[in-house]
Amino acid sequence: MVIDMEKSKVFFTSEITKENMTEIFKKLNIELKGKVAVKVHSGEAGNQNYLRPEFLENIINYVNGTVVECNTAYEGKRNTTEKHLDLMKEHKWSDLYNVDILDAESDDILEIPNGKRINKNYVGSNMKNYDSMLVISHFKGHPMGGYGGALKNISIGLASSHGKAYIHGAGFPEMIWTQKQEMFLESMADAASSIVNKYKDNIAFINVMCNMSVDCDCCAKAEDPCMADIGILASLDPVALDQACIDLIYNSKDPGRDHLLERIESKNGVHTIESAAELKIGSREYDLISIN
Repeated sequence: MVIDMEKSKVFFTSEITKENMTEIFKKLNIELKGKVAVKVHSGEAGNQNYLRPEFLENIINYVNGTVVECNTAYEGKRNTTEKHLDLMKEHKWSDLYNVDILDAESDDILEIPNGKRINKNYVGSNMKNYDSMLVISHFKGHPMGGYGGALKNISIGLASSHGKAYIHGAGFPEMIWTQKQEMFLESMADAASSIVNKYKDNIAFINVMCNMSVDCDCCAKAEDPCMADIGILASLDPVALDQACIDLIYNSKDPGRDHLLERIESKNGVHTIESAAELKIGSREYDLISIN
């Protein structure tokens, strides 16, 4: 197989196992230096679809990482540090790993000089304590973004509680639930660019395509998965990674894929990928390389 060197590499396995989480990471040929943050989704109380901490044990231990999360901007069990830490215990994250709520103390600002909608990103101040980052995302639908993957996990996912409202409102946090859809999606791309530009060559991404509901892990009562599991994908390019996941859904013959695509398309989810590519933090062109 001839590989176009200008395309990003996205590695793929259809076998979703703890062991393959580590094996696919090794294919990235990256050493995450210093203190490693592992961004996960802790799962809202009541959610049935989020990635369980036991499943991630091999890969998190392999990179010697600290599990990191940020507080939410809506009511629930994760909108304060105290409640979020309690939920981390309830969901067993704290039993297996060191856990850090990045915005437990305050915000830091990352500048976005070329942002399409926002020129700063409010992230948890504890982020400054980490030299590198592994972003593990559960790929699924999302009620507002259309889909949730790597780009959402490093934008909304790494924003502080205030920062989440700021991104949703495209710079106007009071418009958290009322901002125009395209402006929200472009703001997510802006925020994602600030994380990629901060960590540069010290960040890697894994998407797990399982339990694919039209709803996010932030939903306490998520709809059950609508299509069969697809696999694990990994890349150093979050744009290529999310695009590859979208393409796998379009190419699937699973009868439930249309339901998921309706959610993605109704929210114009691909626009986040388009905007991130325009910001040059990744490419929509990629080679999908099977490790099976």
